[in-house]
Amino acid sequence: MGVPALFRWLSKKYPKIIYPVVEEEDTKILAENGEQVTVPVNMASTNPNGMEFDNLYLDMNGIVHPCTHPEGKPAPETEEEMMLEIFQYTERVVNMVRPRKLLFMAIDGVAPRAKMNQQRSRRFRSSQEAKEKEEARKESVLLWEGMSLRNQLKDVRLI
Repeated sequence: MGVPALFRWLSKKYPKIIYPVVEEEDTKILAENGEQVTVPVNMASTNPNGMEFDNLYLDMNGIVHPCTHPEGKPAPETEEEMMLEIFQYTERVVNMVRPRKLLFMAIDGVAPRAKMNQQRSRRFRSSQEAKEKEEARKESVLLWEGMSLRNQLKDVRLI
């Protein structure tokens, strides 16, 4: 579980941590047989952003979730496709930063049982509250219609 608003606080307190990134693209060349071959970025070369970094720390939850539930395109159909998406995205980030000493990838395990139970009860409570709210709305509509009908009957008696 992340720290709410940490990035916003960090970027306001230290605005220079936001740095525009130049992504170096893989090179595509034609092989002797006429096939197009992709040559990956040379990680040993200098960083095209003009700044070198010793360490890169990745929270893999921030990579895994968008790769398995992408916006604007369908989710991967197989586990293999999902893993390829994760590898490609991770490689892209590492290629942007090009850490020279350390790449640290933090990966959370399965949620603890207590957290799973809490989420399940929250979902159940939310569903129950939605049901009760709908029942109250229907009751209010019936009450309003009944009051409206009584007012109409009063108007009829006055005539």
